[in-house]
Amino acid sequence: MASMLLNTLRTCGLSPSWAARIGPRALSTTTQLQAQVQTKSKKTLARPGVKNIVLVEGVRTPFLMSGTTYADLMPHDLARAALQNLLKRTALPKDAVDYIIYGTVIQEVKTSNVAREAALGAGFSNKIPAHTVTMACISSNQAMTSGVGLIAAGQCDAIVAGGVEFMSDVPIRHSRKMRKTMLSLNKAKTLDQKLSLIGTITPSHFSPELPAVAEFSTAETMGHSADRLAAAFSVSRLEQDQFALRSHSLAKKAQDEGLLEDVISFKVPDRDIVSKDNGIRPSSMEQMAKLKPAFIKPHGTVTAANSSFLTDGASAVLIMSEDKALSMGFKPKAYLRDFVYVSQDPKDQLLLGPTYATPKVLERAGLSLSDIDVFEYHEAFASQILANLKAMDSDWFAQTYMGRKSKVGTPPLEKLNLWGGSLSLGHPFGATGCRLVTTAAHRLKKEGGQYGLVAACAAGGQGHAMLVEAYPQ
Repeated sequence: MASMLLNTLRTCGLSPSWAARIGPRALSTTTQLQAQVQTKSKKTLARPGVKNIVLVEGVRTPFLMSGTTYADLMPHDLARAALQNLLKRTALPKDAVDYIIYGTVIQEVKTSNVAREAALGAGFSNKIPAHTVTMACISSNQAMTSGVGLIAAGQCDAIVAGGVEFMSDVPIRHSRKMRKTMLSLNKAKTLDQKLSLIGTITPSHFSPELPAVAEFSTAETMGHSADRLAAAFSVSRLEQDQFALRSHSLAKKAQDEGLLEDVISFKVPDRDIVSKDNGIRPSSMEQMAKLKPAFIKPHGTVTAANSSFLTDGASAVLIMSEDKALSMGFKPKAYLRDFVYVSQDPKDQLLLGPTYATPKVLERAGLSLSDIDVFEYHEAFASQILANLKAMDSDWFAQTYMGRKSKVGTPPLEKLNLWGGSLSLGHPFGATGCRLVTTAAHRLKKEGGQYGLVAACAAGGQGHAMLVEAYPQ
């Protein structure tokens, strides 16, 4: 499929000037944007007989590059910090929540149900059930929508959802041969049996098994897939570097202007107080051009500079039925509306989840792309998000691969990820979804918009999209 895409997309009339669109004019200030985007008088997405479900609050720890200040912690430490600060910001009674759901990808074996351990550590009532979900990079999206489902079904009124990822200390296993030998040693009853088993150990037994950001079904790393996707959609190295620089520049601006209000201050034991993401590093096109390809060498276009980095971090959101939130005196941030999950070929369409999810969620709500005021799309790689934008702008792709009559269109860069994205803020796999939704809600309020659209790709060829509606001010 990749070669077919490459040949066809080059001639399908896609806009060739992506680099120009990503340039300085896309870095409009929040003040300029507010002048352009006034509060809309569109229809509400509320439906008769369907509960309104609201986002009350969202927080996250600072997202830090793995191996830095959080290096000596454990995942539940970060999740606990997020939960404690959610309680602090909302003044929520610790027994007022009905259920807690957390997402994570690479699990710490000592705390396999990290939701429960973090909740207990944060001081929530031990009577509140908690469970952990995993769905690759959309794990906290799944945590949130699972909570929405519980509220919509009348099972709960108040849910805490979140996600955590800790890449500073991932599980490294002994080889399969060594594990089998060690288990057999544990069962051996006599000294002779134990010595006999020990005698079978060879140097190859000591080769460890390292976790890899790779597809089990294809054995291909996500970076390698991103590089192939760039080639298939004719996304150049220049375009990728420009988009990455845009992400870092916008994130730095948002950070300096105090717009990232979901970020909490966290006192790391025996270390400093952390209050800012540490991966935001605007560089220059010249410096970025010096980096060598990271995955397909020597001719690949995906580099460390135009990829998201391994990140430690946690997020948490408080979701309630509107009636419950108002009865407790809360002023919600946004309504959580329609959402969809999609899945496609994990080999050639691994990272195209947003392309498939966006038109589906718009159709469910009866909206078009032009109705959306705020777009928050996950940036796994610059090549990935640019390939999605090109796919969404292609009638040929929509007809050939999606069974649609026409393209959905491309989100305007003037509305896309204006406070930075995963390339710059960081991407703790299990925590990014809550960041996207909280940021969309905050941007809607700041920019005077009504509808926000969140979308993300995930390993396994999966994807997610959700519509967020501004709460009346």
